[in-house]
Amino acid sequence: MKEWDVYVCGDINVDLVVPGVEKLPEMGTEAFVPRMETFVGGGAALFALGTGKLGLRTVFQGSVGGDLYGHFIRETLKRCGVDDRLLEVRENTGTGISISFTGTRDRCFLTYPGTNGELDMGRINLEMVKKARHTHMTGYTDRNHEAYLKVLRAIRDMGDVTVSLDLGWDESGNWYPRLPQLLPLVDILLMNETECLHTFRCEKAEDGARKAAEDAGLAVVKTGSRGSLAVKCGQVETARPFPVIAVDTTGAGDSFNAGFISAWLRNMPLQACLERGNACGALSVTALGGNTAFPDLEGLEDFLRKGMGT
Repeated sequence: MKEWDVYVCGDINVDLVVPGVEKLPEMGTEAFVPRMETFVGGGAALFALGTGKLGLRTVFQGSVGGDLYGHFIRETLKRCGVDDRLLEVRENTGTGISISFTGTRDRCFLTYPGTNGELDMGRINLEMVKKARHTHMTGYTDRNHEAYLKVLRAIRDMGDVTVSLDLGWDESGNWYPRLPQLLPLVDILLMNETECLHTFRCEKAEDGARKAAEDAGLAVVKTGSRGSLAVKCGQVETARPFPVIAVDTTGAGDSFNAGFISAWLRNMPLQACLERGNACGALSVTALGGNTAFPDLEGLEDFLRKGMGT
């Protein structure tokens, strides 16, 4: 029996969300807003919070500052059932903060990376990874390719730890030219439709997923209003979306990942994994904050029964 189901290492910060902002005030002036709220953010952290809420034994490795935000993050992890023993406190650097100003048509951000600016794949604790059934990775770029390659090879050599990799937006515009070197070391590649189309130079998400699955064990694509799809061994599975009223789309993709992986680790059929991913992604957008409306296991199953008319 492994100590944990899931090991996650990556970004964690505070999201300060300010809704209802159509125009930022000019310098030297002041404006008032009806609401301003604080949440835990960061793709890796939101995934960990989700799997924790769904009952998986999850441990998170990252760093926060020795400040009130760091304390807030630690308490949130504990409340969601996430093991925080690998969360490092850095007294000389502040916790990362991202301020989101959201209007009816668009939003903008002010971000202080804080301790997230010191993230290094070389700091992944491989001895701790061995104690988990699965590890989830985010933050891949071409700049840190060699570090990812080294870590993934080490995990593959363990023989009993599976890996999921969530692609993100490639700010360089090159779209991961060396990703094919990593794919044979990845059990599940997760991406949204835009990332899939750019990375695999195709016009349809299914075609991109097929290309990815030629090397990766399983390719999963989040297709927004059309739901999601997955390809394994040349076979395609799809799942319809769940219509909801969206309040805040922050963390929807990470919430999908948490729902999908939690089902996959429970050996559910691929169709059921997609459905649970879609449900978690849908529920997550119904409230401000990337994890506020994320369900526990009972809430997820209840939502699925109602959404499928059973």
